[in-house]
Amino acid sequence: MKETNFLGRGQVVDISLNTAQESRRYGLNFVEPNFLGRDVRFGLTLNYAESDSSFATYDSTTGLFRPSLEFPVSENGRIQLRYTAEQVEISARTPAANGAVIGNDIAVGKQISSSIGYTYRYDTRVSGLNPDAGVLLEFSQDFVGLGGDSKYAKTTAKAVGQRRAFNADVVLRATVEGGALAFSGGANRAADRFVLTPGILRGFEPGGIGPRDTTGTGTGDALGGNLYVAARLEAEFPLGLPEEYGISGAMFYDIGNLWNLNDVNTAGGSVIGEGGSIRHVIGFGLLWSTPVGPLRFNFTDALRKETFDREQSFDFTLSTSF
Repeated sequence: MKETNFLGRGQVVDISLNTAQESRRYGLNFVEPNFLGRDVRFGLTLNYAESDSSFATYDSTTGLFRPSLEFPVSENGRIQLRYTAEQVEISARTPAANGAVIGNDIAVGKQISSSIGYTYRYDTRVSGLNPDAGVLLEFSQDFVGLGGDSKYAKTTAKAVGQRRAFNADVVLRATVEGGALAFSGGANRAADRFVLTPGILRGFEPGGIGPRDTTGTGTGDALGGNLYVAARLEAEFPLGLPEEYGISGAMFYDIGNLWNLNDVNTAGGSVIGEGGSIRHVIGFGLLWSTPVGPLRFNFTDALRKETFDREQSFDFTLSTSF
């Protein structure tokens, strides 16, 4: 339930309840867009989540508290400052199916982290001088270690270039992003590391690529990674159908890599894929604007992959804007 003009003040109140089979999440998000009568957005996020996702062989419980302030620093640039307190516990699933590396993470027990962070965002896609082209630049860092059990820095960066062509009927988009995790204290667990989802690299399940511990059951435990990089090239175009149908198409080409397990307790495990390799994926998408929201159907083929990867040749999502 989301109200974007609460009590007529422009405030955002967002209450979410998710009771899906593989995850349960309860969240509250509040935004005051004119804090103290200025162009400053005050945000407060409270989340509690329990997950037994199919891509992992362990369960997790997470509690999060995050206040933030966001304000402009230029005509198209904004910065967000935030504090985050988070408690994460991972536990064995019954019957236990964990490999040695995840077993080491579970043995650590409940971990509490306290951090400060910021995100700088520069966006000209809407307010720029060229209505047919724009860029989005985003840089984010979180420094964990203000108390709590862990000390590390997490950095992510993204660059998006977008342009309309052929009488604005075709949208061309290129995206490059990456992330790095550097530990200096505490336990480096799978719950802390990067895991690539179809939103970052299509053609694979969540956790479908990257380092894996083969001492687990089946195809082993997805361990995530300290480093990742991904690039996506996409063209959206009309299919010649009547405009009132709201159906268009997209062709895309994705590449990505997830690697590095420095500072990870891998004792007893048999890890493959730690060095990483570039995956290549091509695909076709159908975009459909419906009363419930923009739906997207992706059909993919992995041109380059590893034998231990978990492919996903079709996915269906409620699409979001870039």
